[in-house]
Amino acid sequence: MIPKPPPREGSLGFLYLPPYRVQGISIAGEITTIQIPELDVCFDMGQCPRAALASKFCAVSHGHMDHVGGLAYYCSQRRFQGMGDATIVCDTRIAPAIHRMMAGFVDLERQKTPYNLVALEPEQSVEIKNCFHLKGFHTEHTAPSMGYVVYEKRSKLKPEYVDLPQEKLRELKDRGIEITRMLEIPHIAYLGDTQPGPHLIREDVRKAQIVISECTFFEPEHKDRAKIGMHLHADDIAEWLRFLECQALVLIHVSRRTDLSYARKRIAELLGKDKTVAEKLSKVHFLMDFRSGKARYESQVAEVEARERAAGRLKTPSHEPRTSG
Repeated sequence: MIPKPPPREGSLGFLYLPPYRVQGISIAGEITTIQIPELDVCFDMGQCPRAALASKFCAVSHGHMDHVGGLAYYCSQRRFQGMGDATIVCDTRIAPAIHRMMAGFVDLERQKTPYNLVALEPEQSVEIKNCFHLKGFHTEHTAPSMGYVVYEKRSKLKPEYVDLPQEKLRELKDRGIEITRMLEIPHIAYLGDTQPGPHLIREDVRKAQIVISECTFFEPEHKDRAKIGMHLHADDIAEWLRFLECQALVLIHVSRRTDLSYARKRIAELLGKDKTVAEKLSKVHFLMDFRSGKARYESQVAEVEARERAAGRLKTPSHEPRTSG
């Protein structure tokens, strides 16, 4: 009998939630690496997919191996590929341990991998792109843990000056009067591994365009296991959806033992039968649900092509080969 070849490694989960791509891999207890390419940031680095190297920043939620196991490799490969030094963002409580981990690889490799480390206290932030900042806040897990919000700083006229003509605004500005106020617009919230707590209903989390959160347990009999491991249960997600204002809630960190069709059905059951169930459920996406993700993306492509074709800008469907004259 000829032995079977090893199983093929799965591809990355992928969701296009305009204008952002959410991609990566997240399996409870094994790997979590989530990337937002448009914002040049990854959240956690349990394993380092090649695509993740393109992001300069990696925000670490906590020090468990399935969230930091690929961190040194990520820093090394960015340097090796000529992509510049990686920047690790983390909670100040785990910064010394990350430095020690990186120093251990220096001892092993007999060569130094340069990297930058930004340690954040709660509510501190670091700029990751022009006008976009990454803010940390404490969450509650079995190890020191931190969630993050990526927000945009946007200048806006103060209400009392909105109707004034440009000449008057210039005059006020020349006189040293502050005519604008700075807004913080939350785009992405990442919770990492956490149990329920006040951090779930922070204003910048509730109002974020996209919320990325673990949901490790779904079975009714596993609520105690969720509490012991300080993880979120499907019951918590259903309750949380009452407060979230996001356009999309991306669930990650689902265990291999959980069938995703059951997980989706369980969330629907927990939401009950009120008139907002369909709307709330439409916001929920499972990153590792490859079938649903592929179908959704193909639908998005078809919709864009239909609009382009109607406008006369696309004559050949993208799936048909183009021939040269």
